[in-house]
Amino acid sequence: MSQSHTSRRTVLTTLVAAAAGAPLLTAVGAAPAVAAAGDDTYVSNTDLYAKTTEGTDFGRRFKRHEFADADRATTPRPRLTSVLAIHGGGIEMGTSELCLAIAGYKPDTLEPKTAGAAVYDYWMLEGLRGSNNGELHVTASKCDDPVARSIAASSVNVLSLHGCTAAQAGAPAGSPKGVVVGGLNPRFRQLLSAKLGAAGFQVLGGDPDHLNGDLPQNICNRTLTGEGGGQLELTTELRQSLFGNFSGASNRATTTNTDFWKFTNACRDAIAALEAEQLARPSLFTS
Repeated sequence: MSQSHTSRRTVLTTLVAAAAGAPLLTAVGAAPAVAAAGDDTYVSNTDLYAKTTEGTDFGRRFKRHEFADADRATTPRPRLTSVLAIHGGGIEMGTSELCLAIAGYKPDTLEPKTAGAAVYDYWMLEGLRGSNNGELHVTASKCDDPVARSIAASSVNVLSLHGCTAAQAGAPAGSPKGVVVGGLNPRFRQLLSAKLGAAGFQVLGGDPDHLNGDLPQNICNRTLTGEGGGQLELTTELRQSLFGNFSGASNRATTTNTDFWKFTNACRDAIAALEAEQLARPSLFTS
């Protein structure tokens, strides 16, 4: 999960009274969510790294694509989109695999999924413990990893993947497969919801306070232009439904199913549509 109800209300009252739009709840299907911000064991990534062991308790993976300008006559566009899974591995299971796939890579081999297709920068923190990975959760507004911050700050758009329970998402009884579409970029939210709906995932209205991803400090909103990003909170049941075997990282990476790729492609379609609109805005890009 991304943030606490209390912290959201405090910040909304003082800082973001005019935040654009409400997020959408999309019923679509996966491991229990972990603690909200007020219950986190570690107050930041810096605190987590100081008190646990990388490679044993947690791991970090990222990819930044080459970006250079050797032509004096033109100025290249800034980086457009990055994908994050700040609670990956065993913390909010399934989000690492989705992060890699939406970024354009096969979760099991890390090879590009489709030759010539767009690939995006990504960053993940993954719980590696056999149990109690929920203790490694750091709320999105407290994510201070320098590489994660740098990737977000150099991207026009950020899509951040999270996990929650059906109850936390406000999913209706009998339909627990759901995803909350949040973040501060209203157009990104609209496109994500529309593409997921077109892919066959049921879109429902709703405004679960603690899943909005609307704090300006949320890592998904720390973008290059300050327009904010997008956040998806997938229920346990949805994430489970995207894999043939949900029990471990290696199993998940090798058992992605048709619905996994349907969900992934819907997100990539939303990113492509958003980027196309942004490329047409001369105020954002020069050539």
